[in-house]
Amino acid sequence: MDAALTICIVDESRSRAAIIEDGLREAGYRRIVHIDEMTNLLARLYATDPDVVVIDLENPSRDVLEQLFQVSKLVKRPVAMFVDQSDTRMINAAIEAGVSAYVVDGLKKERVRGILDMCIARFHAYSKLQGELDHAKSQLEERKIVERAKGLLMKHKGISEDEAYALMRRRAMNEKKKIGDIANAVVTGLEMLG
Repeated sequence: MDAALTICIVDESRSRAAIIEDGLREAGYRRIVHIDEMTNLLARLYATDPDVVVIDLENPSRDVLEQLFQVSKLVKRPVAMFVDQSDTRMINAAIEAGVSAYVVDGLKKERVRGILDMCIARFHAYSKLQGELDHAKSQLEERKIVERAKGLLMKHKGISEDEAYALMRRRAMNEKKKIGDIANAVVTGLEMLG
């Protein structure tokens, strides 16, 4: 647990927010901010810049839930959400929106710390996986453009595949650039020439 975390509670109900705040204070958290209005929620969250967001909704409509799922996607922070009622579709939507903990009918101050710890751990695990996926996609795109550039160089210069790769690699080293950047320039330049 990192007591220095700033935790934002989003709850229109003061009594329910107090349950969460008591649970957080008993767990040792001291930097707690309460937002009690849903209007301009995203702007309020950006202004608060919390490390973790805890949203409590007693009986939200589907529209409110979907709006909050959109907010959850944009804030890129661990988000724990407490609701009293839900269904499979809403649970799936919460997961898709990146909500790290979606707790149905489980608002008790004794549970807040465990749920928050799990929320933060899941967020970091998800972020790590997302980062690895993004890196793999980027490498795949770079490999595709390098292959394309090699083919164009082989055709235009009448050289082998190994020579085309060595040419781009040498250029990348000399210019202190990534080989993907050089390949991109080769593709752009040679495709313009036809």
